[in-house]
Amino acid sequence: MTPTQLMTLAVAADRSTPCEACGPLRSPGWESMPGSFEQSRLERVGTLRAASDEEPTLEEYHPAGTNGWSVDAPIAPGFHPYNRCDVWRCRSCHRAYLRYTEFGGYYQDERVRELDAALVVEAG
Repeated sequence: MTPTQLMTLAVAADRSTPCEACGPLRSPGWESMPGSFEQSRLERVGTLRAASDEEPTLEEYHPAGTNGWSVDAPIAPGFHPYNRCDVWRCRSCHRAYLRYTEFGGYYQDERVRELDAALVVEAG
């Protein structure tokens, strides 16, 4: 999915009225995927992973001093963690979400963030 396609999806999703089904995911920043959330409520609509990039960069993009947990951190598809994200939307209301899996030494955490058109940037 290109940055332009992502922006188009984000703008359309921002116009939709959120529903109760995806309410537990509505968070402006990254959160762990709630264990009780029924994931079949979402459909995968694309990926931000570059097919030609076997090992995407771990470099993050924070020109305004934000960090990975900041609710106003830019959504920069060429940078971590967005370059490892798949794009999903609610089957009911079409709100869009970004998801990726964080792998740590002793854990695996599936993370989710609501897609916000105002934060999508084409950087890099």
